Amino acid sequence: MRCVLSAVVQNVPGVLAHISGMLASRGYNIHSLAVGETEDPNLSRMTFVVVGDAPVLDQVAKQLEKVVTVVAVTDISAQEHVERDLMLIKIKSENGNKRSEIRELVDIFRGKIVDV
Repeated sequence: MRCVLSAVVQNVPGVLAHISGMLASRGYNIHSLAVGETEDPNLSRMTFVVVGDAPVLDQVAKQLEKVVTVVAVTDISAQEHVERDLMLIKIKSENGNKRSEIRELVDIFRGKIVDV
């Protein structure tokens, strides 16, 4: 079973290392992790994707809730949400025709070219 957990945490140094280390030490694997600041600069949102059976996923959420710097934990798996990934790719192309093909592919996947 795949689970997406969202944790609001205090925005202080070492929180990411503490939480990921705590989960790893208990044998939980984080399949995906994204962290970003919230509207409140004192808080950050950590979004985890973890895989396991229901008791394991419940235990992960409970372990997160015990951490002092964690303000709230929410399982957003059943809620409507958008999942995206970020990929940075460097492509070398000296041929002008290839560049237009690359741009077309980027457009198809709603990507963005940052530098040419």
